[in-house]
Amino acid sequence: MSFPQFIRNAICRSTSSKLTLSSRSTTLFATSRFSNRPYCSDSMEKSSSTTASAASYYHLSGGPSHMRAVVFWEPGKPLTFEDFHMPRPKANEVLIKTKACGVCHSDLHVIKGELPFASPCVVGHEITGEVVEHGKLSDSKIVERFPVGSHVVGAFIMPCGSCLFCSKGQDDLCEAFFAYNRAKGTLYDGETRLFLRSSDKPVYMYSMGGLAEYCVVPAHALAVLPNSLPYTESAILGCAVFTAYGAMAHAAEVRPGDAIAVIGIGGVGSSCLQIARAFGASEIIAVDVQDEKLQKAKFLGATHCVNAAKEDAVKKIKDITGGLGVDIAVEALGKPQTFLQCVQSVRDGGKAVMIGLTLSGAKGEVDINHLVRRQIKVIGSYGARARQDLPKLIKLAESGIFNLTAAVSRTCKFEEAPQAYKDLDKGAIAGRAVVEIM
Repeated sequence: MSFPQFIRNAICRSTSSKLTLSSRSTTLFATSRFSNRPYCSDSMEKSSSTTASAASYYHLSGGPSHMRAVVFWEPGKPLTFEDFHMPRPKANEVLIKTKACGVCHSDLHVIKGELPFASPCVVGHEITGEVVEHGKLSDSKIVERFPVGSHVVGAFIMPCGSCLFCSKGQDDLCEAFFAYNRAKGTLYDGETRLFLRSSDKPVYMYSMGGLAEYCVVPAHALAVLPNSLPYTESAILGCAVFTAYGAMAHAAEVRPGDAIAVIGIGGVGSSCLQIARAFGASEIIAVDVQDEKLQKAKFLGATHCVNAAKEDAVKKIKDITGGLGVDIAVEALGKPQTFLQCVQSVRDGGKAVMIGLTLSGAKGEVDINHLVRRQIKVIGSYGARARQDLPKLIKLAESGIFNLTAAVSRTCKFEEAPQAYKDLDKGAIAGRAVVEIM
């Protein structure tokens, strides 16, 4: 991809036939502690019995032997704060004292039961923190790269570093991540690192289980955070910015002068605006149904704003681009209606990039003949590549090309995390909320 020099410097720096495509795939939020909730399956308890016993006696050198974390039990049940044994890292894993964790819609999909995931689990997957310990037998180069005391940021896609896709540099398709973490809620030995202090019962991990005072992260998912960048705002680098960069750099392959539309201006969508501006897009059209989000979009790089609740978004995008449509449209909301708008908004030969997660099994319909005759490309994008891209994002933020402060709309205390998800569900968070756990 050909990027502008200033970025390199900063980084170094007509029928009705239809095609149906599968999209990727209430009292929720009290904070009172309760017991007798369903625990993990028998198979997980048996496979983790040795680890659970060991966890009971694990004591962080010079520190505590236990911690608190936010637990999701099952859809319709409240999130609670629970006490855990100190999580123990294994080979090539790092124990992090969590400083901040972003509040992401992906967590909310799990909490509401819209995306299937093992439960009970600790949610939160967008973190910064301080390295406090390495797993035994870790590679010496990992220990050198992330010495104890290092400030780090973690990517939500945690590559194993050795599977077929990781060996090809495609960390975003890591086989172990999808087979173990997303499918089973564990790390790559098939076991969790989280055990309740009261019962030794295992609890699953959504990514690293970041809404906790400590978390275990595979080393390949980490990058060193310079002292010049704050813990709180930098947490969004691990998901919101990470997802936006993957969409723009790898799926869309944005080039200077491209016209781009972003549909859905939440935490990820607003990050897409900044990345598009950094890559030199000429027209950046923000589409949403809330004027507050659209007003903020102008500050983040949007050259035009469209309120889809008040006007036909596709028609307006075509009008702005002289009837052609955009080179690239990005869907960052995860709804069948916006899926269709995304496809209809691109010019002939253009790209429609889908990054919004939605209800499991939801379908999006597009006109087959239009896709075929006009060479429209429909591309899915889940995230970026941790080892290659996360250091680049840090450089963009450090140089000021990506404005972290502008992207974070709210900060809250650890105890306020359940309320933050409640507000996110109501659409009351315009950009990204971050929980401070320090």
